[in-house]
Amino acid sequence: MRVILAQPRGFCAGVVRAIEIVERALEKNGAPVYVRHEIVHNKYVVESLKAKGARFVENIDDVPPGALTVFSAHGVSKAVEQEAAARNLPVLDATCPLVTKVHNQGKRYVAQGRTLILIGHAGHPEVEGTMGQISEPVILVQNEADVEKIDLPDDAPVAYVTQTTLSVDDTRSIIAALQRRFPDLVGPDTRDICYATQNRQAAVRELSEHVDVLLVVGAQNSSNSNRLREIGEEAGIPSYLIANGAELLPQYVRGAKAVGITAGASAPDVLVEDVIEALRRLGPVEVTTMPGREEKIQFRLPSELV
Repeated sequence: MRVILAQPRGFCAGVVRAIEIVERALEKNGAPVYVRHEIVHNKYVVESLKAKGARFVENIDDVPPGALTVFSAHGVSKAVEQEAAARNLPVLDATCPLVTKVHNQGKRYVAQGRTLILIGHAGHPEVEGTMGQISEPVILVQNEADVEKIDLPDDAPVAYVTQTTLSVDDTRSIIAALQRRFPDLVGPDTRDICYATQNRQAAVRELSEHVDVLLVVGAQNSSNSNRLREIGEEAGIPSYLIANGAELLPQYVRGAKAVGITAGASAPDVLVEDVIEALRRLGPVEVTTMPGREEKIQFRLPSELV
């Protein structure tokens, strides 16, 4: 069986930074360090950090007085920031810089007197954080049909921003619907879209042309991992989202001559290796990596940890 690895795949710079913030905080301050929400959406990563002394909570109320607190890569609302400040909790902010960029863009648009529209998935922690960072009401749209339901006059000055785990391709039709409805519309340049999301999706589209089956390594609650699986399905090949090698069922790859593997932005390469080992238990495997874009972006750590 030929196994072809997508390039790029797995960790993005924002995820690397978030994990390193927790690890350095533990080294510098000792355990425990409290993290609001999963630092990234991957059980393996979360369990690994738990073993080092991280404690994951969903509410600031669950953090003991004076305990060092880390905000996850997805970002948080102003209410969460204010709650932590009111309790005088020392905070390290692991919000991905590209998510912070979306927050700042949204604030600028609102300051210009525009109504802000957020393209994203309801309930996703990044969406909740972004909506909670903006001082004025934000309208969430998930599809083209939502655009038609927006309760604003067509000549209203509006602006849009997008969830970072959506690519240019994911949002293109929704943006087009907004442009048809609202003549006075502004939004970020497509170059501001998360590079990692775009690169991983483009790699899967290319990979799908060379394989019979696609395996996406990632968590079920990972938005970008689910989208990678959907892209494989849209290309017409069986596509499966699995957390690790233990979730690989033999029938997924039965009869396949070439199997493609990619990984979501919060899935470490050790899990990709685990899936390859599971394939080897089924028979001989030849592994190659598809040529692709090499990512060299790095984000600075908070000054307290440098």
